[in-house]
Amino acid sequence: MDNLLDICVDLPRLAVPAGSCVVEQGRKIASLFVLVDGEVAVERDGDEIAGVKTAGSIFGEVASLLDRPAVITARAKVDSVFLVAEDGPAYLGERPDVTIVVARVLAARLDTLSSYLDDVKHQYGHHSDHLGLLHEVLGTLMHAQPAVVRPGSVRMPETDY
Repeated sequence: MDNLLDICVDLPRLAVPAGSCVVEQGRKIASLFVLVDGEVAVERDGDEIAGVKTAGSIFGEVASLLDRPAVITARAKVDSVFLVAEDGPAYLGERPDVTIVVARVLAARLDTLSSYLDDVKHQYGHHSDHLGLLHEVLGTLMHAQPAVVRPGSVRMPETDY
C-alpha cells in the first residue's frame, strides 16, 4: 500500500507548535493534513483516544469527505509538521492515487471496528436483559446505509454534491 507521505509530497508544509489543533471537534473543515513529523493526540469530547506518530497518517478526511463538522480533535503533542491540502475534496478529485490510499485507510478502520463490534455482539448478544439488545443494535449499526443518497449524476444537475 502506498504511503500518503510519499504520494502527497507536492503539498505545502505546515509547522504546528505543540498544543495546537489542526482539526477541532465540532468545527467544519475542508482541509486534509498528512503528518510528516511529530506526534498527534486524537481526542473526542476532550478525552484522548489515540496517539499518532506514524508519518503519512491523515487527519480531517472524514469531516472533509462528509462535509460535516469534525468528530475528533487532532492536537499536536509536540512540534509537528504536516502536508496540507487546503481543499481536500478537490485534491481527492484531482488525485485518484491519493483517494485510493485514503479509501484503504478508511476501509481498514471500518474493518477493525466491525470486527470489534462483532466480538461485543457475540459476547453479550445472548443476554436476556438490556445487554441482549446489543445484538440487534450493533447489527443495525454495522449494516446501516446513509439516510441521504446523493448520486451526483450529470442527468440530475440539481443534486447537491
